[in-house]
Amino acid sequence: MIQHRPLVLSLPSPAIIPPRPRRHRHHTTTPSLPSHSRSLLHHRFLRVTHLVVASRGDQRRTLRGATMGLFTVTKKATTPFDGQKPGTSGLRKKVTVFQQPHYLQNFVQSTFNALPVDQVRGATIVVSGDGRYFSKDAVQIITKMAAANGVRRVWVGQNSLMSTPAVSAVIRERVGADGSKATGAFILTASHNPGGPKEDFGIKYNMGNGGPAPESVTDKIFSNTTTISEYLISEDLPDVDISVVGVTSFSGPEGPFDVDVFDSSVDYIKLMKTIFDFEAIKKLLTSPKFTFCYDALHGVAGAYAKHIFVEELGADESSLLNCVPKEDFGGGHPDPNLTYAKELVERMGLGKSSSNVEPPEFGAAADGDADRNMILGKRFFVTPSDSVAIIAANAVQSIPYFASGLKGVARSMPTSAALDVVAKNLNLKFFEVPTGWKFFGNLMDAGMCSICGEESFGTGSDHIREKDGIWAVLAWLSIIAFKNKDNLGGDKLVTVEDIVRQHWATYGRHYYTRYDYENVDAGAAKELMANLVSMQSSLSDVNKLVKEIRSDVSEVVAADEFEYKDPVDGSVSKHQGIRYLFGDGSRLVFRLSGTGSVGATIRVYIEQYERDSSKTGRDSQDALAPLVDVALKLSKMQEYTGRSAPTVIT
Repeated sequence: MIQHRPLVLSLPSPAIIPPRPRRHRHHTTTPSLPSHSRSLLHHRFLRVTHLVVASRGDQRRTLRGATMGLFTVTKKATTPFDGQKPGTSGLRKKVTVFQQPHYLQNFVQSTFNALPVDQVRGATIVVSGDGRYFSKDAVQIITKMAAANGVRRVWVGQNSLMSTPAVSAVIRERVGADGSKATGAFILTASHNPGGPKEDFGIKYNMGNGGPAPESVTDKIFSNTTTISEYLISEDLPDVDISVVGVTSFSGPEGPFDVDVFDSSVDYIKLMKTIFDFEAIKKLLTSPKFTFCYDALHGVAGAYAKHIFVEELGADESSLLNCVPKEDFGGGHPDPNLTYAKELVERMGLGKSSSNVEPPEFGAAADGDADRNMILGKRFFVTPSDSVAIIAANAVQSIPYFASGLKGVARSMPTSAALDVVAKNLNLKFFEVPTGWKFFGNLMDAGMCSICGEESFGTGSDHIREKDGIWAVLAWLSIIAFKNKDNLGGDKLVTVEDIVRQHWATYGRHYYTRYDYENVDAGAAKELMANLVSMQSSLSDVNKLVKEIRSDVSEVVAADEFEYKDPVDGSVSKHQGIRYLFGDGSRLVFRLSGTGSVGATIRVYIEQYERDSSKTGRDSQDALAPLVDVALKLSKMQEYTGRSAPTVIT
């Protein structure tokens, strides 16, 4: 437990404290500012920091002592920036864009102005992220703006580190020493995008349920960014040392303002222990027959990996790879796939170079903010689409949290239909939603969904309202532990590959791949997509083209632009991806991604369903080759983009 003890101050009489010269500013209030912001103008106040002693195990950390000073709330004039529209995962741009004067401040103030007053004034908000370059500067800026906008307290992860799933957990689960609960969070991340002075930065706002802001809020934020003329900031508020756990308290015109720096792994581990059988997983990880490797790709997952896998579950520390968080992710690309997680791929025996070292039985990787995951067995890759289907198929018997059954399952539209087959066989409610975790969140808040996933290496459950990479790893370890509960002393363990192949034998196999064309010309990308939509008006012409390309491919029986009507709130989301559906259950999906910071990213999803269990062991590339050929030629990918090959294949 963290204990807070205020420092007893011996201060001189106020009469002998030299007055600080008044700084003259001309302030005006305008109707464009919300009432909670206007009420804070014209104030100066005394600041007192408190000594805080924090303990975690046998570690004790102490904050600085007390200082005195005057403090002002300033209204800064500004003008709008173009293009501050939050995408499915917030606003992402190059660091140099965010470093422009007023750029970050405009977006933050636009967010405060978009929220209900009671979620700002007197509220508690979380400010943290994946630790990428510019994060520490952004934390200080947002903290000073929070103080100026009447926020009561800010919770910050130590060193500004807090995974996206941990932020969601903190919003939902953490209770402050004074009984406070968070109403939302600014998450500073560009997820799986590279970091560094010339790379990407991002910011998004999560709501009181722990999930991303819905479109009704992000639309207001964007609208505000187009008209903003001023923002509030407490420029004289000193930077808080976010490397040290503890609370720094300030006295303001509307009462106290606190900055609480804490180790979020404590709260996160507590939640994980309510979901999984840690003892069962520990027996597996400490078995001499089982070997394990976890690669954080120098992202924020490294701040949790040692606490969970080594200290709690008994794995050897040598099983952790790239688990020191770095602002530039070690110069790498923190995207957990076969292209970018090169070191893990080699260690698991899937690389091009041969090695005499026997690969581990299980390997996993995380992305920059630890909400994505990749699962590997010895010389074996598990597709994310298969992963969520296998977790759902085994959850009730393997994971205590789901022992009473699943409320339902859901996947994003581009994700393969492997989960659909599981849902049908187990008689579960099933939902197909657009890409974006907020759609899952609506279902979960309504008690309609327990497990969900996206093909883009995101898997999660209703324990929070974000995808959760470490949760997915613990889910897989739970399944392996259950399959081997009576076998740890046997000759051969049930492996990752065994589990996947048994799943295929039961449910059939969805051969699946995704081609990403990153940073292509945005105009050309839109033309390509428009042409694919235009072609859908005549399926007979489409099938003629398909047969000219590959005669061994089934006919297209339906084609559309995916549209989703939310069963919870009735909202409709249009233009969510272009689909070509084949008679044998195969699919081609084309979609423009909103996760890049420049240009456009075209994603092509290619899926071939095989029911015959005797044919589920084919090489994936061979099985998909005919459909890949059709996808690239039907879309005229090279003609529109000038690319002869994708940037990434997963």
